[in-house]
Amino acid sequence: MRLLNRTQEALLQGERKVLNDLQIGLARFDAEPQDLEALSESIQQLDDFFLLVVVGEYNSGKSAVINAMLGQRVLDEGVTPTTTQISILRYGPEKAQAVSDPKQQVLTFPLDLLSEISIVDTPGTNAIVREHEMITSRFIPRADLVLFITSADRPFTESERVFLELIREWGKKVIFVINKIDILRTEDDIKQIEAYVRENAFRLLGSGSEIFTVSARTALQAKQGRPDLWKESGFETLEKYIYDTLDEVERLRLKLLNPIGVGARLAKKYDAVIDDRLSTLKADTDLIADVEAQLTLYREDMHRDFSFRMADIENILLEMERRGQDFFDSTFRLARVFDLLSKSRVQQEFERQVVADLPHRIERKVEEIIEWIVESDLRQWQAVNDHLSARRSEHAGRLVDDAGGPKFRYDRNRLVEGVGREARRVIETYDRTREASAIADGALAAVTASLAVEAGAVGLGTLITFIATTAAADVTGVLMAGSMAVLGLLIIPAKRRHGKAKLREKVAEVRSKLVEALQRQFAKEIEGSLLRINEAIGPYTRFIRSEKEKLTAARGQLENAITEMERLRSQIGEI
Repeated sequence: MRLLNRTQEALLQGERKVLNDLQIGLARFDAEPQDLEALSESIQQLDDFFLLVVVGEYNSGKSAVINAMLGQRVLDEGVTPTTTQISILRYGPEKAQAVSDPKQQVLTFPLDLLSEISIVDTPGTNAIVREHEMITSRFIPRADLVLFITSADRPFTESERVFLELIREWGKKVIFVINKIDILRTEDDIKQIEAYVRENAFRLLGSGSEIFTVSARTALQAKQGRPDLWKESGFETLEKYIYDTLDEVERLRLKLLNPIGVGARLAKKYDAVIDDRLSTLKADTDLIADVEAQLTLYREDMHRDFSFRMADIENILLEMERRGQDFFDSTFRLARVFDLLSKSRVQQEFERQVVADLPHRIERKVEEIIEWIVESDLRQWQAVNDHLSARRSEHAGRLVDDAGGPKFRYDRNRLVEGVGREARRVIETYDRTREASAIADGALAAVTASLAVEAGAVGLGTLITFIATTAAADVTGVLMAGSMAVLGLLIIPAKRRHGKAKLREKVAEVRSKLVEALQRQFAKEIEGSLLRINEAIGPYTRFIRSEKEKLTAARGQLENAITEMERLRSQIGEI
C-alpha cells in the first residue's frame, strides 16, 4: 500500500485492531477454520497491492478479458476448463512463474497496469472438477474488487447466480462484464442481454452495478495491430473505469472496505450462530430453573410430611404417658398396700403396663421414616433425571465428567445407622428398668415409712410380717387403722401425684430430645440428598451455565466489533 496521510493511517490502524480482536474472538469461539483463514488473509491483503479477482464460468472468456487488459496473451484460452489453479498476476521486472502450491501460482510481467493492480484469474464456477470451484470460493474473501465475466451466448447461468450469492455474502463490490458481444447480430440484441444481466444483478445484489459489454478477443486484436477494431470491442469504457474511476483514492477505499466486509460478514454469521445456540440453551436454563424450583418444593414437602410422621412417634410417647397415669391411679391405692410392699411386683407391672413395647414401636416408626426418606429421594432423583435426559442428549459428548450419564448413589445402610442411632440414643436415655425400679422403691418407701411411724419400738420387719399375716380387724385394729389412715390419706396420694408428675416430666424430656434428634438428622439427610442430586446433575448444569456465559461474552464481543466496523465503514466512505 502506498504512503498514507494521517487520517488514512489512523483508519488503517483502527481497522487492524478491530479485525485482529475479532479474529481472536472467533478463534476462541471455535469458528470454522476456513472462516478464520478468510479473515486472516483479508487482513494480510491490507499490505498488498489492490487485488482484482476475475471470476465466471469456464468458456465465458475470463482469461481472454485479462489478456485484453494486459495487451498480450499471457494466459491460455480455450473452450475447456484450461485454468486449473488460481493464477496471481503481479508486476515484475521480467516474465516469471512461481508455484506456491498445487492450487496457486504467481505470474510476474513487466506491464504498467500490474504496477498498480494485481489480477487474479480463477477456475470456472462450473468447472467439472468441483475442487476448482472450492478454490475460487475460498479466494473471493481476499478480493478488493470482483470482475464478474458472463458470456453473451449464455448470460447469468444458474451456476453464476449461485456463485454471486456467495460473493454477496462477503459484501464485495462487483463489476459485470458481458463478453463475446461479437457473436450478437444487432445492437438491440446487446441491449437486451445487458438489460437481462442488470435486472438479475439488481435482484441478487440489491443495488446498481456497473455493467460493460465487450469482446475481449476483438480488443486484444485491436491492441496487437488492428486499432480499427478498438471501438467495436467496447473495451475502452471498461479500461477507462479501471484506470480513471478506480483511481488511487477509490482503490484505497475499496481495499480498506474489503476486510471490513469480510469481518462484518463473519461477525454477523457467528452472531446468528450465538443467537441460535442461546435459543437452544434457553430450554436448558429454563429446565435447570424448573428443577431447582422443584427441589425447593421437594424440601418443603419433605419437612411438612416429616412433621406428620413425627406426630406418630409423639403419639406413642403420649400413649405411654397415659398408661403411666392409669398405672399410678390403679396401683398407688390403699387397697393395694400389700402389692406396694413388693418392689419386684411394682417394677414388673410398670414395665409391662407402661413401658411395654415402646422402644420397639418407636424403632419401627423410625424405620418407616427411613424407608420413606429413601423412597422419596430415589423417586425425586428419577423424576429429575427423566426431566433432564432429553436435554442432556442435545449436548452428548461435550459434558465434562459425564461418561455414561449422571449417577445417584444412596447408602441406605448409612442412613439407617445415622437416623436409627440417634433415635436409639434418645430412647436409651429412658432406662425403663431403672425408672421402674425407682417407682417400686418409692412405693415401698411410702408404705414402710407410714408403718414405721406407728410401729414405735416394735421392729419394722416384725410389723410388716404381722401385717402380711393378720387381718385388719384383729386385736391390733387401732394400730392398723392409724397406719392405714396415714397411707390412704397422705403418703400414697402424694406418691401417686409425685409419680405422675415425674413421669410426665420424663416423657416430655424424652419426646423433646427424640424430636430434636430426629429433626436434626432428618434435616441433615434431606440437605445431603439434595446435595447428591445436585452433584449428580452437576456436569450438565455447569456445562449449561458455562456455555451461556461464554456465548454471552462472545456475543458482546461480536456486537462491539460490528458497531466498530460500521463506524469505520462510514469513515472510510468519507476519505
